[in-house]
Amino acid sequence: MSLTDAAADSGTHAPHGELLDRVGDWGPVSTPVGCFRLVPVRLGRDLPLLTRWMNDPAVDAFWELSGPPAVTAGHLRPQLSGDGRSVPCLGTLDGVPMSYWEIYRADLDPLAQHCPVRQHDTGVHLLIGSAPDRGRHLGGVLLRAVADLILDRRPACMRVIAEPDLRNIPSTAAFLTAGFRFSTEVRLPTKRAALMVRDRSLRHLL
Repeated sequence: MSLTDAAADSGTHAPHGELLDRVGDWGPVSTPVGCFRLVPVRLGRDLPLLTRWMNDPAVDAFWELSGPPAVTAGHLRPQLSGDGRSVPCLGTLDGVPMSYWEIYRADLDPLAQHCPVRQHDTGVHLLIGSAPDRGRHLGGVLLRAVADLILDRRPACMRVIAEPDLRNIPSTAAFLTAGFRFSTEVRLPTKRAALMVRDRSLRHLL
């Protein structure tokens, strides 16, 4: 089964996709770098690839999930078996997996204990899987595409937010390129983060 076929399969792991308006059904979107799609993770299919990405030193510096497959699986399982407030996805370009995303309800996330969030605020985490793809400066293009997908598919969501590590300058720059604005610095249990916000009201101006 191809990833495109799998995205159409209704058997996603998150049993209550309504919390995020069924990410797996959002479909593809055209971008300047190719046809992009979010495909909900399936552990049996995707664990080897995600484990390899997590063991890349450039990824591990911020995700801190290097190690055997059990480490990556331990990160994924609570999302896959939960209520759907966070949906882990592969991002594909022209059908080829090249990034990992977590689309999550920020108002239902521990993040809400550390900074002001609004009902239906939707958060994103992102990593680009391989060094060659990171060298293509795809982050800004893909973040804009995903933020637009969220705002198009989640009418109740007024803001897309993210909290990249302040040390991760390329990540912060990608969010700015994608039309996010820096809101404030947030002290989280594991990092000092830049709260980045993409406002629905400003989406056509940025």
